[in-house]
Parts: sequence; structure tokens; C-alpha cells
Amino acid sequence: MAYLFKRGSIYYVKFYVAGKQKEKSLSTGVFQIAKEKQRLFESARAKGESLPVPTRTPIADMVTSYVAHIRTVKTAKSAQTDIYYLRDVFGPVCDAIKVTSRKVSEKARKRPLKDDVDRRHKSPVIEADCFETITTAQIVEFVSGQVARRGLAPKTANRYREILTRLFNWAVEQKGVRLPGDRNPASKVERYRESAPNIRFLTLKQIDVQLDALANDLKFQTMVATLIFGGLRREELLWLTHDDLDLNAGKYGMIRVRAKEIGGEAWEPKTKRNRAVPVSSRLRHFLDKWRLKAEKDKGLWLFPSPEGKRWDPDNFSQDLRATNQDAKLPWGCLDFRHTFGSQLAMKGESLYKISKLMGNSPEICSRHYAALIPEEMGDSVEFVASPPAIQQKQNASA
Repeated sequence: MAYLFKRGSIYYVKFYVAGKQKEKSLSTGVFQIAKEKQRLFESARAKGESLPVPTRTPIADMVTSYVAHIRTVKTAKSAQTDIYYLRDVFGPVCDAIKVTSRKVSEKARKRPLKDDVDRRHKSPVIEADCFETITTAQIVEFVSGQVARRGLAPKTANRYREILTRLFNWAVEQKGVRLPGDRNPASKVERYRESAPNIRFLTLKQIDVQLDALANDLKFQTMVATLIFGGLRREELLWLTHDDLDLNAGKYGMIRVRAKEIGGEAWEPKTKRNRAVPVSSRLRHFLDKWRLKAEKDKGLWLFPSPEGKRWDPDNFSQDLRATNQDAKLPWGCLDFRHTFGSQLAMKGESLYKISKLMGNSPEICSRHYAALIPEEMGDSVEFVASPPAIQQKQNASA
């Protein structure tokens, strides 16, 4: 007889072998799944089997269910990124991961696959009789093949491992899948060693050069100023409405980055958390000039596209790139966002404050900006209240 109990958030079964008590994790925090696993475990023991027989689930069914899951718990963009990787791994095995973007031509979308090869990258995909028979060796071969063919960076290669690890964990915990040996094959894949992040940001002088180069386009100039002095992500900028800019809050105003639904289309920040970013005096200068011009034709969006609609992110980046190329400037939206975090770090602001302002975790900010903490903070590591010479005199007189 196996007894069900819970430790932390995970269910276990307790049983006895030759009078000795043993425990086994059921790898799930869902009671109904735990009860089913307990039943299968007891059935396997009664038959003399050491472990329950692995399930057999079609890959297409599992991927379809997982995609439906991530679409409910992630932002649309984040979910689409995961789907991109899943399509690389398995090929278009189900409708859930087939290309649906309107930017992809009908000819490309209908192009047939040949020899089970994903024609987009001409790379083999992982194939198996069922989801449970995918092995660590297959995953290693796939990832290493992608690295060799496409020259992937270690971070990108590790991304495949991370997404597959989450997929297998979810399948076990939420769908009751039983893997051979109860082991996640993706978690056994060795990670590629990643280099320290190379963060590119603008110096104070370069900020002036960038903004001066956009002096003839007030809207573009204000948008770039908002990215630099507000640390916003590209989509956060493009989803701003006039109501998100509150110039009566705080000292110079506040930009509110928050979830919204407009015209039947929903959007939310990447981290699914709303935040407010104070407007600096420098940014207020550009916002005031833009508002005076925008008031003449005030629409919904704070920074509308040339057609008066919400600016498509890719189109905006393309237009910005073309403008900067004319001015022989190499920077883009991510460089502007990193400029905000880097300049604050060099000014001595805490990584916790920077993370709150940028909508990041303190860990990410530490990885990106910790090395920029100024040398002037050296006094912060002293434990004694007095300089060493004074401390010696105090010790001698004691």
C-alpha cells in the first residue's frame, strides 16, 4: 500500500520495501494527477514492475496543448517566441506552431517540406514515435546541429534547452505524462558556456549627438528621447496613448506603462506588471514640444505611425534604422534602453531602483549593469568609521 502525502508543493508516495520505508516524488502539485500516479504506482508494484510504464502521447497533441497553455500565461510576443523555437525543434507537426504571420508570403507558407526538413533553416527536426521516446541524445544532436549550421550564439543554443525543459516539466506535472526513468531528457543536456553580456549604451555626449541628428523630425526625436530617458521597451513606447502621459504627477510628470485593450486588441507589458516611470526634466523638454504639435491633430496614440495608427514595431525599427544610417549612427531601441540603465548605474543608483524603473528583475539588472557601478562608491565597502591612520592612534591610546 502506498500512502500519498505532500511536501512543499509536490506530492509524494510513501511505501515499504522489506520493512524499510521509502518515498518517491510524483513530480506534480496537482492532487488529481497525484492520485492517478499513486494508482499507477500501486498497480505497477502489484505486477512486480519497479516503475509505471511510460505513457505514449503523440508529439503533435502534446505541442498543441502546450502552445494553448503558454498563450494563456505569457504575453503574445513571448508566447510567439517560444512557438518559433518549438517550430524549429519539431517542424510544423501541428497547426498550433505553423506560420500564421501576415508578413509571410502565401508562397512561403505553402512550400512543402522535403525529407522532414524545416526549409526555413534547412535543418533536421526532432522525430520520435511519441513524445515520451524523445531522448537526451536526440536533443543534443539537434542543438549542436543548429549551432554548426547557423553559427548560433551559446545563449540562443541554451534557449532551445530551456524551452524543451519547460515543455517536458509541464507535460509531467500538468498532463500526467510518464517519462522513461521519470527523467526529463532536456534537463540532462549540457549547457553551452555563455560569455558575459556585452551591453552597448550611449555616453552623455553621444546622447546629444543622437538627439541632434533627429532635430528635423520632432516626433522621432521625442520617441528616441523617451526611450533614452525613460528606459522603455520598444513596444511599451509604441503602445503609449495620451492618457498614459500624466504631466501633473510627480515633479515633471509620469509615464504609465500598463496593460490595455484597444480596438479588440489586448496588450500588456512583457513582465505582466504595470509600472510608472518618472519624467525627467530633460525628457519633459521634448514631451512639451511634441504635445504642442500633437494637440493640433490629437488622436488616440501618443506617437502614431505616419498613417495615424499604432506603429508596427518592426516598421518603426526599420524607419529608425534608415534615419540613423543617413546620419551614420549605429544605435537602435535596445541601445537606448540600455543607456537608461547604464547611466543610472554609473550615477550610483541602486540596481533595485533601476530594476523597478525598467520593469526588470534585480538579477537581470545586476547582470547588465553591476560592472558600471562607479569607483566613487569605494567608500561604501569600508567597515571602520575612521581612516586607518586615525584608527591606529585610537588603538595605541586604548
